[in-house]
Amino acid sequence: MVHDSAPTQKLRGNEWRVVGTLIPHLLEYKWRVVLALACLITAKLANVGVPLIMKQVVDRLEGTTAIVAVPVALLATYGILRFSTTMFGELRDVLFVPVTQRAIRRLALNVFRHLHSLSLRFHLERQTGGMTRDIERGTRGISTLLSYLVFSILPVILEFSLVAVVLLAKFDWRFAAVTFGAVVIYIGFTVAVTEWRMAIRRQANELDSKANTRAIDSLLNYETVKYFGNEEFEARRYDENLRKYESAAVKNEASLGVLNIGQSLIIAMAVTLLMLLVAQGVAQRSFTLGDLVLVNGLLIQLYIPLNFLGMVYREIKQALLDMDRMFRLLTEHREVEDKPGAPDVPPGPANVEFRHVDFHYERTRQILFDVSFAIPAGHRVAVVGHSGSGKSTLARLLYRFYDVSAGSITVNGTDIREARQASLRAAIGIVPQDTVLFNDTILYNIRYGRPDATDDEVYEAARAAHIHDFIVSLPAGYQTMVGERGLKLSGGEKQRVAIARALLKNPRILIFDEATSALDSRAEKAIQKELERIAEGRTTLVIAHRLSTVMDADQILVLQQGRIVERGSHTQLLEAQGEYARMWALQQQQAEAAAVLEQAADA
Repeated sequence: MVHDSAPTQKLRGNEWRVVGTLIPHLLEYKWRVVLALACLITAKLANVGVPLIMKQVVDRLEGTTAIVAVPVALLATYGILRFSTTMFGELRDVLFVPVTQRAIRRLALNVFRHLHSLSLRFHLERQTGGMTRDIERGTRGISTLLSYLVFSILPVILEFSLVAVVLLAKFDWRFAAVTFGAVVIYIGFTVAVTEWRMAIRRQANELDSKANTRAIDSLLNYETVKYFGNEEFEARRYDENLRKYESAAVKNEASLGVLNIGQSLIIAMAVTLLMLLVAQGVAQRSFTLGDLVLVNGLLIQLYIPLNFLGMVYREIKQALLDMDRMFRLLTEHREVEDKPGAPDVPPGPANVEFRHVDFHYERTRQILFDVSFAIPAGHRVAVVGHSGSGKSTLARLLYRFYDVSAGSITVNGTDIREARQASLRAAIGIVPQDTVLFNDTILYNIRYGRPDATDDEVYEAARAAHIHDFIVSLPAGYQTMVGERGLKLSGGEKQRVAIARALLKNPRILIFDEATSALDSRAEKAIQKELERIAEGRTTLVIAHRLSTVMDADQILVLQQGRIVERGSHTQLLEAQGEYARMWALQQQQAEAAAVLEQAADA
């Protein structure tokens, strides 16, 4: 539940650590950074030189001096300085753009890789819409922070110093006192109001992420929304989040107006006071008209960066807040992580063994209890049981999506916790119960099993999965887009793509997790023969609900509430007259009833 009050989350004080993260990316292009800084300094020197030249021009044109000669050289210098200010400013930006973009690219890639390295638990609990929006704002914050730190803070300090030197050198202490006093008040006001605004900004960010999460979650479940006719219900929920964001956004803009008005008032008062002082001096002939122009020009030069400094402070604070959310993703604990120097899974035919495995997702909810079994190299072991018995958890543990709570799982005698995850997963191919495809072509989705595979190898895998003829019958063939999460394909078609993808990977260990659950009985028989053919010579774990698909397994395990209650061959388990025999009898009755109904429909 999101409340209207501002979130309590604040900058934690160590957000500036990001600067240390960015330094290596700056040094990678150090020659560009040096040249960009040189352009920056040149532009600021030219900028401060403009009012100094203008003073000389005005003084030369005053009275009888203008009758003798027009200061052409000074006017030319004025034009050159004006042009130099813009030219070197643009050159600075052009030189630094590759540095900024490379830093964004590298850091975004680091976050992306880290997210893929996190455990399945994190990805099951995440809110995709809010997380993607956090990453989007975070990468934008990197650009803001880099640009403002290098090209705003330093230029403001430099320009302010130059203006202060000129004022102290050419005028009395009152000018410097008013200028410094205004700057101190300006900075103090900006900091105080910006801190107040950050609470409003935090609330707006939270609500923006919430609304985005709601929208993406609803669109991903489009079919469910349609099934229950809940379009207006979803629209109301989305609008509720948008309404809260709208309110926070309005407050954010209103507070920005307060800040800008206050800043302008401080600067206007300081400029007015300084202009009164210099005008009084002109009237008393202690200053020239050129001095009046000089002070006005210097104050304008100072006003612009000062106003910019206020915006920079706001943007840096906001960028740090945005980046903090993204960088917190990098601090997410990798629940499953390789040990330093972890070796690869031993080569050769794979022997898999579960030794007294206990597992729980939460301490109060244990899933597996003292599970022990072995799958010798080239053998096929099936696990059957009712839904929720823990069958699919075995596959997740073998893939090391989670680590066991107790006991161990070994491949060729090596505990998989001691081996490199990449080598373990490279040795395993899986056809999952719920196949989710990328929003790309059929060719891309099958080739995903082995990205360097040739087209002919992809076609061969599709033939083995009995989907090649269907694909070539489509108008776009293998270039057919499958849609978001494969929604343009039926459940059976998606399952065949998954089988083809696993075949293309050509793994040593195969896992069939309800691999034919989405197929009708006729298609299931055809696919089942192919699965049996490709499983020959491979270590295979079959997780099944339909017992008819595992009759020929070397060993069948019956899992009940996380415990193995029976094990043996199909014949042995039927003779035992236990849980397996009861499940078999029930499924046979259901099959006979379905056959009778099918015959009646044909008649």
